[in-house]
Amino acid sequence: MEITIVGGGVSGLIAGITLARNGKKVTILEKNNKCCKKLLLTGNGRCNFWNQNVDSSFYHASNMELLEELLNLKKDLVLDFIKSIGIIEKNINGYYYPYTNQALSVYNAILNTANNLDIKIEYECEVIKIEKKDKFIITTNKGIYRSDKLILAMGGATYPKTGSDGSGYKFAKALGHSINKLLPVLTKLKGNYNYKDLKGVRAEVRLTLEENNQKIKSEDGELIFTDEGISGICVYNLSGDVIRGLANKKNEKILINFVPWFKGSNEELIKFLDREEEKTNYTLSQILEGFLNYKLVNMILKKLKINNTTRFKDVDKMQVVNILREYPFIPTNGGDILDSQVTSGGVPLEEVDIKKLESKKVKDLYLTGEILDVDGVCGGYNLGFAIMCGLIVGDMSD
Repeated sequence: MEITIVGGGVSGLIAGITLARNGKKVTILEKNNKCCKKLLLTGNGRCNFWNQNVDSSFYHASNMELLEELLNLKKDLVLDFIKSIGIIEKNINGYYYPYTNQALSVYNAILNTANNLDIKIEYECEVIKIEKKDKFIITTNKGIYRSDKLILAMGGATYPKTGSDGSGYKFAKALGHSINKLLPVLTKLKGNYNYKDLKGVRAEVRLTLEENNQKIKSEDGELIFTDEGISGICVYNLSGDVIRGLANKKNEKILINFVPWFKGSNEELIKFLDREEEKTNYTLSQILEGFLNYKLVNMILKKLKINNTTRFKDVDKMQVVNILREYPFIPTNGGDILDSQVTSGGVPLEEVDIKKLESKKVKDLYLTGEILDVDGVCGGYNLGFAIMCGLIVGDMSD
């Protein structure tokens, strides 16, 4: 039996390794001159590959019930697989990394394992057309391949320089699958304000997403201002909801709490600022600069329509506190799909057999990883999903 995997990313290679360990003969077709290019970018090169807390609440999918079923199939085996290829892991606050803190370690371990199993990898092999007759006929720039079973593991549409150029969706559609709308997620957000003067400014914040005037989700972390809006992991983790909401014509607003360290009520925060004014004889601007970047202070004063010589005692104190705790950011768009980390959308889970990830449209066709309509937040969830999918497909029966 011939099994061909189109795409030499993490999910494709792990499917290949699992199949080879089960005695199957595998060929991987990879359009780049090396596999797993996107892996090397993961976690800023540190490779956060898994998380100790994994459930469907950390993901978005076309069908959450089916996703829950999928997650329960292999999530307990992800660490076992990582250990089986020689990686020593370390857990930092629930986030799993290779002990070396280098994505290159995981990359080398995966490729070394594939080579030791004599998995055939055809590099710089670009698929042009896929047909299903008695076998799959795969036309490439290096000739035609015939296969009894075919695994599409071509990634999403983000970071096309790594090989994820969205062509997997094209082939899945040509083979009869529908494709849910593709959107960039884990991305920066553009806003309704000129942020050029704030570019590079960072602040520890709590962000709360308000959709159609209803608060739905919060994230804590470091906010980074760009010349067009905001970025940072806390922004990335809200970006999927924001982008999907905007695509569905919903009103999206992010409320920025610039004083997440102050746990008291608004009235207690007013008393704190009163005491700071009495203690220092500072203006409001000078008080705020005690815990905020001066550029953010200027932005807040502009929002309040007051100048930097104004005293706290001379302003509407509750208005100041409300702005400090709920500064409104109105997102207008996300980053380009070319530089976002993950693609939302793809083949609906309803169109595959969850237990095998075999297509319900085409017998012996399997779909794995980001080509499916599943995306997770930051924290090892997307790479972990790719690993799980590879393990599921790798257990296919004859």
